[in-house]
Amino acid sequence: MRTETNQEGRERSIEELFSDLTRETATLVRQEVALAKVEMREKPSQMGKYVGMLVAGGLILYAGLLALVATLIAAFAEAGMVLWGAALLAAVIVLIIGGVLAWAGINGLKRADLVPRKTLETLKEDKQWAQEQTRQAT
Repeated sequence: MRTETNQEGRERSIEELFSDLTRETATLVRQEVALAKVEMREKPSQMGKYVGMLVAGGLILYAGLLALVATLIAAFAEAGMVLWGAALLAAVIVLIIGGVLAWAGINGLKRADLVPRKTLETLKEDKQWAQEQTRQAT
């Protein structure tokens, strides 16, 4: 039976070593879960910015649609170029602004990294550590 000497100079059995390994692994798992929770709390605040831009863009696009409707009404009512031409120009400007905001929001959401990278990296390190501990214990 393989043994190891602890800090007090007492030899520890394989059972004690595996018990320590199990306890330390459980502690690591709890710490990883806590880290994942922290990382996942940070992601929604990042997403909120882009969702806000998307909502603002959608509202402005809706205002542009209303302006287009007003343009059509003015075109039918007036049958002259000046009134509805001005309304159409305003609608186009509003639609462009809304489109740019919505496009920026969508692209921001596509680029957002939602994977808890720190947690995944430390889990890989923990796996390597546990494998090394198991090899040393046997």
